[in-house]
Amino acid sequence: MFGLLKKIFGTAQDRILNKYRKTVDQINVWDEKFRGLSDDQLRQKTTEFKERLKKGETLDDILPEAYAVVKNACRRMTGTQIHVSGYDQEWDMVPYDVQLIGAIALHKGSIAEMMTGEGKTLTAVMPLYLNALTEKPVHLVTVNDYLAQRDCQWVGTVCRWLGLTTASLTHETPQDKRREVYAADIVYGTASEFGFDYLRDNSIATSKFQQVQRGYFYAIIDEVDSILIDEARTPLIISGPTPVNRQMYDELKAGVAQLVRLQRDYCSRLASEARKALENEGQGSEETSKKKKSDDPTQDPLHKLWLVGKGTPHNKILVHMKEDPDIRAGIDNWDLHYYGEQNKEDRAKALAELYIIIDEKASEFELTDKGSHNWQESTEGVGHGDDFVMLDISHEFVKIDEDHSLTAEEKVQRRLAVQEEDSKRKERAHNLRQLLRAHLLMEKDVDYIVQEGKIIIIDENTGRPQPGRRFSDGLHQAIEAKEGVKIQRETQTYATITLQNFFRMYEKLAGMTGTATTEAGEFKQVYKIEVLEIPTHRDCIRSDFNDEIYMSEREKYNAILVDVRAVHEKGRPILIGTESVEVSEKLARIFKLNKLEHTVLNAKQNDKEAEIIAHAGRRGAITIATNMAGRGTDIKLEPGIAEIGGLYVLATTRHQSRRIDRQLRGRCARQGDPGTSKFYISFEDSLLRLFASPRLTAIIQRFRPPEGEPISASLLNKSIETAQKRIEQRNAAIRKHTLEYDDVMNKQRQEIYAFRNDVLHSDDVVSIAIQLLESVCVSSADKFFQSRNTEEGWDPEGYREWLIRHFPVSFPERYFDEDLLDSQELAAKAAERVVESFKEKLKFENGKFQNIQPNPTLPTNPANEIVRNLMVRGIDQQWQEHLLNMDHLRTEVNLRAAGNRDPLLEFKHEAFAAFDEFSHSVRTEIAQNLFRFEIVFRPATPPVLDVSQLTASHANPDEEPKAIAPPVQAPGMPNHLMPPQQPVIAKDKTNRNENCPCGSGKKYKKCCGVSADEE
Repeated sequence: MFGLLKKIFGTAQDRILNKYRKTVDQINVWDEKFRGLSDDQLRQKTTEFKERLKKGETLDDILPEAYAVVKNACRRMTGTQIHVSGYDQEWDMVPYDVQLIGAIALHKGSIAEMMTGEGKTLTAVMPLYLNALTEKPVHLVTVNDYLAQRDCQWVGTVCRWLGLTTASLTHETPQDKRREVYAADIVYGTASEFGFDYLRDNSIATSKFQQVQRGYFYAIIDEVDSILIDEARTPLIISGPTPVNRQMYDELKAGVAQLVRLQRDYCSRLASEARKALENEGQGSEETSKKKKSDDPTQDPLHKLWLVGKGTPHNKILVHMKEDPDIRAGIDNWDLHYYGEQNKEDRAKALAELYIIIDEKASEFELTDKGSHNWQESTEGVGHGDDFVMLDISHEFVKIDEDHSLTAEEKVQRRLAVQEEDSKRKERAHNLRQLLRAHLLMEKDVDYIVQEGKIIIIDENTGRPQPGRRFSDGLHQAIEAKEGVKIQRETQTYATITLQNFFRMYEKLAGMTGTATTEAGEFKQVYKIEVLEIPTHRDCIRSDFNDEIYMSEREKYNAILVDVRAVHEKGRPILIGTESVEVSEKLARIFKLNKLEHTVLNAKQNDKEAEIIAHAGRRGAITIATNMAGRGTDIKLEPGIAEIGGLYVLATTRHQSRRIDRQLRGRCARQGDPGTSKFYISFEDSLLRLFASPRLTAIIQRFRPPEGEPISASLLNKSIETAQKRIEQRNAAIRKHTLEYDDVMNKQRQEIYAFRNDVLHSDDVVSIAIQLLESVCVSSADKFFQSRNTEEGWDPEGYREWLIRHFPVSFPERYFDEDLLDSQELAAKAAERVVESFKEKLKFENGKFQNIQPNPTLPTNPANEIVRNLMVRGIDQQWQEHLLNMDHLRTEVNLRAAGNRDPLLEFKHEAFAAFDEFSHSVRTEIAQNLFRFEIVFRPATPPVLDVSQLTASHANPDEEPKAIAPPVQAPGMPNHLMPPQQPVIAKDKTNRNENCPCGSGKKYKKCCGVSADEE
């Protein structure tokens, strides 16, 4: 019945598409009308649209005309040469009707799912142009710097032709140029750069002129699933050096490497024993897998292999032995046996033989008692005590208090020593754990690469390098220690935000991708945006073969080699997708040995991406690439390639996400071109090894193919897809978990950033300072004046002493003893005196400037600007400390799950209380600092000759060298108001024979002057 109604009335998507098609008809009518306009008249439409919007028309009202103007501009640009990514490219694009539909969807705030090659980049130009007419911030978010620059240079030409300004924002954009970039009508940039600039503006900028962004009106996110789904698991973090550096990676790395080596050697011995036993006894059969569990399990070779899998999952002998389906089934049976509740003690006893237990699926590890004892023995005599036992600080403090032989000062010193020892132990344990994680779970050329003595993170979804980014929580330093490169100083969080909460700040958000349907539910739930499937301009005629599954990686690579040779001989271009740098380089070595010319595109060659992709569609081209080739770039076929079958996409594995597989398939058969795709898989691939159903093992036991023969069936494809769904569900849970915690922090972040911006942007910062002083007096009064019924609940003398302790203000005794006043009135009475004292302080400090020469660079009341600086600095210092406390709290609440308490609920309660305490603390600290500053004048310093700045021409004795002078300082100008101390070349037109105006008493030419030809 439901299917019948769908056929009659269509789906919701069909109804939306039909509605948009009517708008497309209007656009095409306007397009015909505008063809008679001159170029200048067409450009004038931009100004006309802006005026109409200011008079009350809406963007929806002018959409048909605006899109028609863009379409007309594209047609007129046809044949124009545009410089893009280092070479000239001819413009040949005019929007199709399906692109107009996609453009309408983007304007409406939807995700337009358009297949690869359908022209998403051009589609985005129309809604960008339309929304930029509001003169509000409009951003196009891309997945990497290359695409941001390319799109700005390429399709940005249309917007510039129509009179709008465009700019690209990349990692290389200097900080002093970013304000200018954001001033453009349309900004192309990456998600991380937009997000980090938001954090810098709200946590690092110390004046409104250092803030670069100008708001969040409209954003289109290209490859939206990659950014809002894949990248959203990791929050953006700005960090800086910690005040105290306790890291011990250099000291611990040798011991950790030795422990990991012990584990590896022990597991290798077990694997060798198991292989020998199986070969000698011929026990690779069903009989072994059903061995009675009453026998000593440690003597069962399959049990030994099971244990090796828990200690070193990538052991080569283990991997080779699991090629036999019977052995694989036997190992699985031991796993199933130990899964039962009644066998958990036996499992723990068996695993106790290892030093470390590795859970590859959960990406976790656990040190056993054997491992702990070995570590303690290896560090015995070093004087570190027990690295796995933390101090009971409360108990230690009680012992100190009960020691009557100690003076009060000695007790304080003992407490401080206990706290210091506790901090060192915690840091040592933390460093030890991160070093183990780096050795056991982080793989070179998979998770990171080593380049020019630095650890560069590889994005797991795109395969691209992430220079400038670092693993958090000390993991990056641990990897640096593991790889023997220079260990950077430990950092702490200064500011952080998730991508989800950053992009939810935009008034209107849209996205485009070729693969969004599988995540439509999450887009709607988290971002409140719908996914709309846009029909293709031409039918897709790609052929997708069933996956070929091999027992071993060796057989898989042999099959790939045979297939590549056969296709290459026909002249068809081949794109081979790999999951990591390591696999791409392994395949490259195989091809080199077999004399197959090829090109490699991975994180180590990312600077050649555009050139490699440009040649990937040529006759006979073989391109081996990580996921880098799956995003944002079309592979265009050379003439004649379509006739021989088009591009052949071959993948060396199934990825953990179905979307990445679809993206790779989509590299071929663009715009109606022919193309084929095939995935090669082995049971050694991590996807099948970790997440495939045990039933798959039973299938291959029964239908074990001969050596080198694949298994290919739709049933297996479904099993693989099920494994991918499991991973996607796990990753969705991680994103949800991250967002739930950040939602708590987001409310706090919004409040503190709003207060900070008020301080930065207010023309009257003194009034904000006065309000803060008044609020501190009131909140503190609430603690001393709670109830008149008890002596402890009403303490006017305590309030008086608190005020005298915190502010340079005197109050006579019994000043707050008036019985007729309530707590609010008493607080107002105190605030009046405190504020009066503050005003006198400002008047005194500003008065110091009355006798100095007027200087246009100085504000009218310099002390007021110092107040602003003090408030901002106070907010930042306290906020950073609060973030550190929140990090610790989040770690602690996770342990409460053992007591059947919800960690998230616990975090919400305690985070609220902590923020309340933080709010009071930051106001009190700032209030005190407002009375602690003093303006001190210093004499101007003469210029300093920097010999390193001299050039060869300055060696001439007849020529005077340039002096690198400090910034110009007015006589008596306070240090607080000096500009940053960066070397500048003095350039002044004062007569060179006059006395120098700096007050040194020397002639100008011998002091601050430079010759005219040096200006």
